[in-house]
Amino acid sequence: MSRLDELIQELCPDGVPNCSLSDVAEYSKLRTDAELVDDTSYVGVDNLLPNKQGKRNSEYVPTEGRLTAFVCGDVLIGNIRPYLKKIWLATHDGGTNGDVLVIHIKDRNKVQPEYLYYVLSSDAFFLYDMQYAKGAKMPRGNKDAIMDYKFSVPPLEVQSEIVRILDNFTELTAELTAELTAELTAELTARKKQYEHYRNKLFSFNVLNCATVGNSLNNIVVMPLGEVGIFTRGSGLQKKDFTQTGVGCIHYGQIYTHYGTYANRTKTFVSQEFAKKARKAKHGDLIIATTSENDEDVCKAVAWLGDEDIAISSDACFYTHSLEPKYVAYYFQTEQFQKQKRGFITGTKVRRVNTSDLAKIKIPVPSIEEQRRIVSILDKFDMLTTSISEGLPKEIELRRKQYEYYRNQLLSFPDNKATA
Repeated sequence: MSRLDELIQELCPDGVPNCSLSDVAEYSKLRTDAELVDDTSYVGVDNLLPNKQGKRNSEYVPTEGRLTAFVCGDVLIGNIRPYLKKIWLATHDGGTNGDVLVIHIKDRNKVQPEYLYYVLSSDAFFLYDMQYAKGAKMPRGNKDAIMDYKFSVPPLEVQSEIVRILDNFTELTAELTAELTAELTAELTARKKQYEHYRNKLFSFNVLNCATVGNSLNNIVVMPLGEVGIFTRGSGLQKKDFTQTGVGCIHYGQIYTHYGTYANRTKTFVSQEFAKKARKAKHGDLIIATTSENDEDVCKAVAWLGDEDIAISSDACFYTHSLEPKYVAYYFQTEQFQKQKRGFITGTKVRRVNTSDLAKIKIPVPSIEEQRRIVSILDKFDMLTTSISEGLPKEIELRRKQYEYYRNQLLSFPDNKATA
């Protein structure tokens, strides 16, 4: 039998009374002058961190007026958008504004601050808070409903043991998450280096070093991109033209923030009317961002594998060709391509490559069967690195759910009709 079980059996064998938050706590009635706080002691809703991560120092500190005061041991909850789960157990005195609720315990001989914090930082509380929140675009917690929130209040000795267990579990979870992040990050870095090595090796036909365009080596010919296909500049598509549904579109900025090597669905859409006037890419075209603020992102490209034609923005172009689509997309990621691209970059603050210069960049053109073989190999590497990238947040979320489950178990007690 655990120490917690022993305490429960000894101190509350018949169950634990439930109470409303208002029975044991109240909103702070204390006030303080703005001139008495600084960036460490002022807590606004903006410097409370989401997902129960505490707070950071405030970038804004009021210089006049009266503030709601809090003291060490109070629980502060962001009251705007409760789903952000902003909460902090005060470790010092300070002041806040009306967008932050200060929960002050009436009698600490009845409820420990750490225990109340664990109760109010549970997903169950935030679901309750959102259930009674008011407002659509910017929901706010209902202060009256929050004070009606019910939870179990065991004896102080039991609360202390629960807090001890959860503190240890919190620390262990943090350590495991950090260790997991480090391991998976190292694994991802290694796989990416391996991926880049093989990608460059697969495209290193030694034919790019040939002095004359058109020379062949083992039936592989090097050609300028302009002789293999046609570059078409996108049209004046702006973010304000996006619609909820309609014809798919790709804005140049999305190429290096949202898309990978290829795509068959778009993130955004434009109206049918707008699409009629726009320049559109077809299945198999390569969509290229010709402008960026840094050299790395210039000429990032995504192969369009969707069935529908899609609108393309200005500061991007699409490349229509007869090659295997993903073969060209993978080639744009190689060092062989990057070396050639760097010689054509112009501009200072905004970096760009013109389509006329893109057309001069050389590409090895093996048989279509060889192109597909290369794509098949690189797809496997791409899938491996993607699975590792996606695996990290999934593992962390699993740890979080496990932690939440155990916390809920520790804060749940046998039914008792008695109230505090």
